Amino acid sequence: MTTVSVRYIVDDVEAAIGFYRDLLGFDVAMHPAPSFAALVLGDLRLLLNAPGGPGGGGQVLADGRRPEPGGWNRISLQVADLEAEAERLRMAGARFRTGVLKGMGGDQVLIEDPSGNPVELFEPHA
Repeated sequence: MTTVSVRYIVDDVEAAIGFYRDLLGFDVAMHPAPSFAALVLGDLRLLLNAPGGPGGGGQVLADGRRPEPGGWNRISLQVADLEAEAERLRMAGARFRTGVLKGMGGDQVLIEDPSGNPVELFEPHA
């Protein structure tokens, strides 16, 4: 089993597709309805759901809670040159949640998709 799927709840599936495809290099694997799309990058499959959509991961739960975007759980994408990638994304208009954070195992920066879901870019120390 090599494919890992992560589901993000997004306010606007089309805007999220543009962000992940155009800024981060994902490919659209399927987009069968306005409220759902599946994107791929290597072995990662990113499932995008609009909240409250019919069926699937965006539907309202039995107790009335509604899935919503945001939070701090995130996907982490490894990059070779964090500073250069952060600058490229800054120039493309990406929203940054943090500046570059220096860590013990590597450095990271958090950007946000159009719905506010975090995406970590990580450069490991040599």
